[in-house]
Amino acid sequence: MHYLPNSDRYKSMPYRRTGRSGLKLPAISLGLWQNFGDVNVLENSRNILHLAFDSGITHFDLANNYGPPPGSAEENFGRILHEDFRSYRDELIISSKAGYQMWDGPYGDGGSRKYLISSLDQSLRRMRLEYVDIFYHHRPDAETPIEESMMALNQIVRQGKALYVGLSNYKPEEAAQAITILRELGTPCLIHQPKYSMLERWVEGGLLDLLEKEGIGCIPFSPLAQGLLTDKYLNGVPTDSRAAKSNSSLREDQLTDEKLATIRQLNDIARQRGQTLAQMALAWLLKDQRVTSVLIGASKPEQLQDSLKCLDTIDFSNDELSRIETILGQH
Repeated sequence: MHYLPNSDRYKSMPYRRTGRSGLKLPAISLGLWQNFGDVNVLENSRNILHLAFDSGITHFDLANNYGPPPGSAEENFGRILHEDFRSYRDELIISSKAGYQMWDGPYGDGGSRKYLISSLDQSLRRMRLEYVDIFYHHRPDAETPIEESMMALNQIVRQGKALYVGLSNYKPEEAAQAITILRELGTPCLIHQPKYSMLERWVEGGLLDLLEKEGIGCIPFSPLAQGLLTDKYLNGVPTDSRAAKSNSSLREDQLTDEKLATIRQLNDIARQRGQTLAQMALAWLLKDQRVTSVLIGASKPEQLQDSLKCLDTIDFSNDELSRIETILGQH
């Protein structure tokens, strides 16, 4: 059956300006880090993307190595895009990244011009696109001069392969250097994608202030600390959870008694607010106007639907904020 998006899709989603640029992003963006690889059911991935667009999510975030296996998320996304969203391409913001290991040999990792440009060419082929809207350097590379990586991003924009460029996982000092180089090249940095959640707050140590000063957007990933900030672990570790899997990015040893106590206390505040813990954790990031959008993942449409309800209550009272700070400061 031919997909027809919801005609009211833009009515309920707030859109925020990305720094001082002309680009607006939805308050919630969909990340395809997990659940869109070849190991996943394509129809489920398709249903998640349909619901996302029907709900006003216009931004889909990928990277060369998303899967598993690496590359398969872009391929599956490209197929669904081609079959269902082709006529809506100009309503979408599609991003990709390169910086982590993608293929064998010395040119499949890091920050060289060779790697970044080759990788984006591969990504465009996989997604069947002429350009991406945002292309990120996924992480700084200590072995490559930052100037070379930034010159590659500048070249990519000038070649028409990306409209904007961004940084991910750059610490404040590295980000400041990269931002200056990009500005001098005439391709300003649009956005920074850091890991940021109630449980991981390093960006508050200078990065958010830098982005605000420079007029650059911020789009946190892992806002739910890979599932820790959900009701999944309130009663310990379920056997089917991410933490219980040996190859998981979330290790069971991260779930200390202290951490579980913190999560339960935060959950109490969320319940008093009429929210789930996950909804409160997303709202807590969005309360800061320097945060342009929050990247969430979803393993099924219902999960996405649940996360979107965070937009109903983004405001926090001073009392709620100080109670949250007390809880987070204890552990």
